[in-house]
Amino acid sequence: METPKPNTMHHARTHLSTSSSSSYQMGNILLVAYLTKTLSESGTRNLDPDSIPLSESLVLQILRKNSLDSSKKIDFFRWCSLRHIYKHSMSTYSQMFSTLCRSGYLEEVPDLLNSMKNEGVVVRSETFKLLLDAFIRSGKFDAALDILDHMEELGTNPNPHMYDSIIVALSKKNQVGLALSIMFKLLEASDGNEGNAVGVLLPSSIACNALLVALRNGEMKVEFKNVFAKLRGKRGFELNTWGYNICIHAFGCWGDPTTSLRLFKEMKEKSLASGSLDPDLCTYNSLIHVLCLVGKVKDAVIVYEELKVSGHEPDAFTYRILIQGCCKSYQMEDAAKIFSEMQYNGFLPDTVVYNSLLDGMFKARKVMEACQLFEKMVQDGVRASSWTYNILIDGLCKNGRAEAGYNLFCGLKKKGQFVDAVTYSIVVLLLCRKGHLEEALHLVEEVEERGFVVDLITITSLLIAFHKQGRWDCTERLMKHIRDVNILPNVLKWRADMEASLKNPPRRRDDYTPMFPATGGLQGIMSSISSPKSGSDDGATEDEKRLSADTDQWSSSPYMDHLANQAISTDLSSQLFSLARGQRVQGKGAGSFDIDMVNTFLSIFLAKGKLSLACKLFEIFTDMGVDPVSYTYNSIMSSFVKKGYFNKAWDVFNEMGEKVCPPDIATYNLVIQGLGKMGRADLASSVLDKLMKQGGYLDIVMYNTLIDALGKAGRIDEANNLFEQMKASGLNPDVVTYNIMIEVHSKTGRLKDAYKFLKMMLDAGCLPNHVTDTTLDFLAKEIEKLRFQKASIMRQKDDSP
Repeated sequence: METPKPNTMHHARTHLSTSSSSSYQMGNILLVAYLTKTLSESGTRNLDPDSIPLSESLVLQILRKNSLDSSKKIDFFRWCSLRHIYKHSMSTYSQMFSTLCRSGYLEEVPDLLNSMKNEGVVVRSETFKLLLDAFIRSGKFDAALDILDHMEELGTNPNPHMYDSIIVALSKKNQVGLALSIMFKLLEASDGNEGNAVGVLLPSSIACNALLVALRNGEMKVEFKNVFAKLRGKRGFELNTWGYNICIHAFGCWGDPTTSLRLFKEMKEKSLASGSLDPDLCTYNSLIHVLCLVGKVKDAVIVYEELKVSGHEPDAFTYRILIQGCCKSYQMEDAAKIFSEMQYNGFLPDTVVYNSLLDGMFKARKVMEACQLFEKMVQDGVRASSWTYNILIDGLCKNGRAEAGYNLFCGLKKKGQFVDAVTYSIVVLLLCRKGHLEEALHLVEEVEERGFVVDLITITSLLIAFHKQGRWDCTERLMKHIRDVNILPNVLKWRADMEASLKNPPRRRDDYTPMFPATGGLQGIMSSISSPKSGSDDGATEDEKRLSADTDQWSSSPYMDHLANQAISTDLSSQLFSLARGQRVQGKGAGSFDIDMVNTFLSIFLAKGKLSLACKLFEIFTDMGVDPVSYTYNSIMSSFVKKGYFNKAWDVFNEMGEKVCPPDIATYNLVIQGLGKMGRADLASSVLDKLMKQGGYLDIVMYNTLIDALGKAGRIDEANNLFEQMKASGLNPDVVTYNIMIEVHSKTGRLKDAYKFLKMMLDAGCLPNHVTDTTLDFLAKEIEKLRFQKASIMRQKDDSP
């Protein structure tokens, strides 16, 4: 027999090996096909464990079959787990977890995790991340936290970025408390690692920013500051541009512009040092918003002008913020200019912008212009909202067009459109002021019938009207028509408790302790008013020079830098002015209920001249820990001024500063009234300087008060200048303004000027009232008196030789 050659033997072995491999692959394919078909048709009950050679490769092939239903894969995985000759590996567990995440069978995950733990198998962190994301997407945050606990139990240290996704998700899903606890846990863990690996457990900027946004939106001021402080104290952590923007906006909204401006300065310094963290458009929008919120609207307008040449283009938010700020501060000329620029640059004003302008125009007594703007709004296709019509009705009612406002309300009501609880509240308040209680009560019944809820503003307005007319019998009728079973009973219970407290006041302060500590009367208030100015103008000049020296003249935002430098040298938070006028009812639910009721009954008592009772009410509730608001202080201060208790009024003003309750325009109006009644109109300019430095503005009432004080003090030229300034600023004089100008000119013998203002009033379409009639009677007598004097002089000349 011939011996085969070596080459022939090699080919034979290769052939046998190839045949064996092919047979194995064919057998594997047939086995996988058989298992797939069997599982699809009858599940695992027809599988014979003795005839199936289980292996990791086989199990993975079955789990990866797209044609097989996920529930069948789960059954097969569990069937395999029961075989004593087979143990799942890291790969099979990972594949099974992936299948569960894709198919949504997340309820099976906990059992598999426990099985994996019992078998001593540990999957990679990527698999845990996959599970974590799946639970987060489905909103099962507790289960997601359990995943992290499993990782720690199995000895797998979670990557800090794994916490990022859950912090972001919790923050967006309003689970802020849970996100906060995870954040603090990470920050505490990083404390122990700072000596070894800097910032090894620090969360990312994305997670921190998401949490800060959630805290800001939830008005969680204390928690926000805690997170901010802890992050700032961590080595290796830096806020990015978005983080700075969030913090600038948040601190500004919470009345801390100093911190906002200091953060901006920090951004600019880091930008110059490293080229990163350049302030973007969002930064400037936030700063403009902050300046408007604290009343520094003129500064905001300057920053806006600077923004346009700094490489950034204003967007719709920039224009909206500025228009709202200008309208709230009665700077209607600036508001109109910015509105025009907005349209010229291709931005379409939305409903919010039009509403702001309408509100500002009505408050500026520009009734015709407001009506024309509303027509333009409709023509431009901008949809009016309920708030738009509320502004129209309220504006017409407050500008002597009550009948037109009421007719508009009735027309909208018939159409069943744009009428809400606020609309009814506006009209009820109007009827209460007019003394039409029956109509007001009928509207309250209608509010409930239409499914709206009568709010505290409406109820307290009715209570004030009941007191004025002595109609407490109406309370029972009101009780029948209020659906809210808590609000009116709470009001009546509060009134009963208040009356009991007034009869037997609790003694919480020592006898003879003044309610408002003395502060030196007029000298005290004038020293506080003039304190921002140094003794001479040179001091202010030196300060300006220093600030100018600190500002980089090549900067793209020199004025913003100037404000930031100013924030470093002075605490702007102590010089705040409230742009919003104080409201009798804060409308913050249980949190402001006590002070809302105090303000209501202060109005009732002071309207009846019961100052001592009002002071007792104020004393009782402040001793109980109720914090007064600007409306509370203004009510007490107003009564003191009316009765001539000027020193007490100044003490109230001083306490507002000590209690960090920012004064509003009404507060300064009372200061001017007091100075006028004291015959110290010459000090009005100092008050105005203080007002404008704190970001204040002059509204119609303030102009009228100033003109009246100056006119009665014989300073007619100054009064005339203020009148012209008022018109130039975009405010239309009202009937009170014209009455004052006619009166002060008549009483100083300037009869031609008085007649000129009368003609100006009629030409402007301003309707006279009963005060006008009285003033005109006086003017007619003065004219007649002047004619008689002239006639007497002429007769004397004729009789003389």
